[in-house]
Amino acid sequence: MLAGLTVSSRENLTSRVHAQLREALMAGRFWPGQRLRIHEIAAAMGVSQTPVREAIMQLVREGGLEMRSSHAITVAKLSLSRYKELREVRMLLEGLATEKATPLLTAGDFARLEELHQQLTASEKSGDHEAANFTNFHFHFLVYRASQMVDLVSILESIWLRNGPLLKFLYPHAPPTYPGPHQHVTLMKALRRRDAAAARQAIQDDIMEGGALLVALMEKIEGGEVELLDTPDGGMQLSFRTPAKRKTSPGARHSSGAPQAAALLPPKRSAGS
Repeated sequence: MLAGLTVSSRENLTSRVHAQLREALMAGRFWPGQRLRIHEIAAAMGVSQTPVREAIMQLVREGGLEMRSSHAITVAKLSLSRYKELREVRMLLEGLATEKATPLLTAGDFARLEELHQQLTASEKSGDHEAANFTNFHFHFLVYRASQMVDLVSILESIWLRNGPLLKFLYPHAPPTYPGPHQHVTLMKALRRRDAAAARQAIQDDIMEGGALLVALMEKIEGGEVELLDTPDGGMQLSFRTPAKRKTSPGARHSSGAPQAAALLPPKRSAGS
């Protein structure tokens, strides 16, 4: 679960640990509500517990983590209503960042966007869901950072810090799907034409269309049809309840639904959000 979290230098360890954990949260490497243990993170990164503890405290202040006691550190969870609220903000701000980036993207940026999109679709096909989320994060922020609006990008990072863990819900139960072409393709075409209005619309459509099944899944979680359970490796998984089966005998009591892993909806063509 913590594989891949590394620190390449002993210099300024707290900043480096913070950057690694922050990006992991934004890119959906941790589950909402997942408990994090300082000694496990320190061991995975090959550092002492002190810089990890300091980085975690900073992430608590930023809203990405929650601390109920010194021994209970968890990834922040969003309710469906909070997710929708942040989605409205994302629509405005990510649309603005994309619009501002449109005339500034370089040929190298376009080549990198194409490469990231290909990596995303390949990861989806191979079932490497963590890589798909990670690549999708970098695709979006390549565009946003190209806007050269430092404060705007900082605000978007703080939103993704809280929103990012929900990306864990996407695969395989709520994969991003689109009624037409993949919105990343639509976006890249608009960016190449330097059509800022079309690029803004494409990123906003990506947010809405790509997250439609996520909203449906979150409704089921809040309705008690789906549970988020701890796993032995320190991670989490979704558990789906089967409908109660009615007995045919008169006056028979209904059986209760038992947790069972299952897909939320029939498989659809998937794509990155």
